[in-house]
Amino acid sequence: MTPHQIDLVQSSYEAIASERDTAGRIFYDRLFEVAPGVRALFSSDIDAQGKKLIDMLGIIVDGLTDLEKLLPAISQMASRHHQYGARPEHYPVVGEVLIWTFAEVLGDAFTPETETAWTAAYAALSEAMIDATHPDMVVAKLSAAE
Repeated sequence: MTPHQIDLVQSSYEAIASERDTAGRIFYDRLFEVAPGVRALFSSDIDAQGKKLIDMLGIIVDGLTDLEKLLPAISQMASRHHQYGARPEHYPVVGEVLIWTFAEVLGDAFTPETETAWTAAYAALSEAMIDATHPDMVVAKLSAAE
């Protein structure tokens, strides 16, 4: 990610965080609409889960300028998600829903440039999470690239 993209993600996150309850609810409503099979992975109160999601995004967004410090937290989060039943194929769907949610919450403020920045941030995050729990997929990606 470029420094400008990090700035876009961080500044737009402030607006998303100010709508934390709404953003969390929109995200999970949409996720369960497009991927109803993942609903079984969530046993807790979805409103509370939505708040946790937005709060965790805040930690990640704050850490974008120093990814090395952020990697242990990402690895722990990936491990928890893996224990809950998250699989690598869930990540693209979650990313699409997350970006869609931000567009809904931010409206016109969610410019194409901001969307590109968030897409890059989510791609880096999801790749790190998948790598943390499925290192064999890293080997497969490398082998396919050769």
